[in-house]
Amino acid sequence: MSTFSDPFTLSPELAAIAKRWINTYSGRNSLAVTQLFSTSDAVTYIGSDEGELFVGDAVRDSFAAFTNGQVKLVPENVEATGYEAGNFGWAYTTLTIFAPEADMRVNFRNTFIFSLEDAVWRIVHIHNSNPKPNMEAMGYASPHLEKLAAAAGKDEIILGNTGIASVMFTDIVDSTALAAATGDAKWSRIVTGHVATITAQVAAHSGNLVKSLGDGTLSTFGSASAAMQAAKAIMQDTAGGQTEPHLRLRIGIHTGDVVEAQGDFLGTVVNKAARVAAAASPDEIRVSDATRAMIGGQADFTFDDATNMRLKGLEGEHLIYRLEWAS
Repeated sequence: MSTFSDPFTLSPELAAIAKRWINTYSGRNSLAVTQLFSTSDAVTYIGSDEGELFVGDAVRDSFAAFTNGQVKLVPENVEATGYEAGNFGWAYTTLTIFAPEADMRVNFRNTFIFSLEDAVWRIVHIHNSNPKPNMEAMGYASPHLEKLAAAAGKDEIILGNTGIASVMFTDIVDSTALAAATGDAKWSRIVTGHVATITAQVAAHSGNLVKSLGDGTLSTFGSASAAMQAAKAIMQDTAGGQTEPHLRLRIGIHTGDVVEAQGDFLGTVVNKAARVAAAASPDEIRVSDATRAMIGGQADFTFDDATNMRLKGLEGEHLIYRLEWAS
């Protein structure tokens, strides 16, 4: 039996070049931007806007013209990881772009593919995307959350004595790409450790971990405040992790009476919690209006970005809030 040998190694050099391209692009340095591209006719760029697909000289010409514009862009929180194997390499970045004149911030992700040309790494492909929640962008929830919600119906859920349960879903952002980059064995160890961290925090806040499926988890709590404290602690633990890949989560919480209506209403509460989680952006905790109302004016929690939106499979619009978690 042959053993697969991973040809890719971490490349701080390619990560640095990816960051350099972002900084020169944001700084409107047209010469530096175009010189980082390959001279090949195969060079391509795919952007997040309609029609942003350029090939060959069109890539170099469009960026040379665009970077000579007057709009100021400021990259923030840029993180990059690169890999290389022989004359080929790739990198990915996550960042926020701030436009001071418009007072707007937009989250972005970039993927770079490099070739080694005359001993110099050149960019042959860039894919730029704006990571919106699936529910907002395409009207469907994360398949991980869908599967987890369906699987939960097969288990006995311990609710406590009140009949009111706060249901919490957690989901790792970009888990498919991270699993492919790290390999099955390492990813399995990462997910096992991640679920162990969540299990400990859920228990510490008197909750019950109902199920984990892949990289997602479903838990229930006897109170909304306990669920939100657990969610904040989980986010803080994850953000403080020092290992690679660095995990980013989305968490959703919904609260409802799951006793009087028996199984059917239990399913509705669980399904809505999954939809709320799917509406969250990376590094966000989103809670339903019902969960927010449970804690009244408690000073322990801060909410913002109240948003009315449609949730798949549920009638009407639903008010959800972002729960701040950074200490």
